Amino acid sequence: MQSKLLEILACPECRGQFSCATTEEGTDEEIVAGRLECRKCRRAYPITRGIPRFVDESNYASSFGYQWNRFRQEQLDSVNGTGLSTKRFYSETGWTDEWMRGKWLLDAGCGAGRFLDVASKGGGEIVGIDISNAVDAARANLADRKNVHFVQASIYELPFHDGIFDGCYCIGVIQHTPDPARSLRSLPRILKMGGRIAVTIYERKRWTLLYSKYLVRPVTKRLNKKLLLRLLKGSMPVLFPVTEVIFRLPLVGPLFMFAIPVANYVNEPALNRRQRYDWAVLDTFDMLSPQYDQPQTQPETEQALKSVGIGEIERLDNPGLNLVGRKVK
Repeated sequence: MQSKLLEILACPECRGQFSCATTEEGTDEEIVAGRLECRKCRRAYPITRGIPRFVDESNYASSFGYQWNRFRQEQLDSVNGTGLSTKRFYSETGWTDEWMRGKWLLDAGCGAGRFLDVASKGGGEIVGIDISNAVDAARANLADRKNVHFVQASIYELPFHDGIFDGCYCIGVIQHTPDPARSLRSLPRILKMGGRIAVTIYERKRWTLLYSKYLVRPVTKRLNKKLLLRLLKGSMPVLFPVTEVIFRLPLVGPLFMFAIPVANYVNEPALNRRQRYDWAVLDTFDMLSPQYDQPQTQPETEQALKSVGIGEIERLDNPGLNLVGRKVK
């Protein structure tokens, strides 16, 4: 943890300022281990492995912690060379490097840091939070970037002062929280007036819950995560070549994609066959393992954002429910 992060952190219970007791220092005066104590309510929180922790490391999102520590680098553009995360970040936020330069930005639900990898090149200070220990994977990937900061915390109890961030993005996270509307309402508090927000959520339509993954998830989400991954790895040598063929069939290919819960991106030319295989294992696990998967409609998402002062809401033309807006009150 870098000392400049301490300036924007606040007690998640009372918003008090922290004092910091350091027990281990790393290079460049980085705090590797220590303790944050609220000067107001005296609650204390540990700093371990260079990350301040405001939640227990084991929680409802533990499957994501396992997932992103297991698949730490597969989706990082700086490793895979595809540019897919870069394209997705800019198209789903609508931000530019010029706008991000010098600003404080929040990645709410950073996982292993695929979008931190992109956003950190824009010249701002980027904070990645995650409720799971996926933040450890993100730190392992990006610890050399001094403008990237990591916090383990709940989206419901963000440990930051009010109005501290210029922008916040939350891509592919909201539907995996226990209460999506509450998750949306928690974000604007930390934005400055005029600050920008971008969210991408699984969209709920009339037929969404008929998608095959929702038919098997009542079983798969209860399986031990290591067992589920072993089962997927054991079956993928059969499922992958089969879906390679049937997902490409004219007219009926999309129907097979809807009926078979395997994430084989046959229409993504940026991925080679080996990468598509690895992503098929990763994203099929991502579909079947989370405790929560609750798609949202556009009206209920907009209502949640408007209720906490977000205006100028616009839907961007991207897959999923992708909304951007500004804090106007």
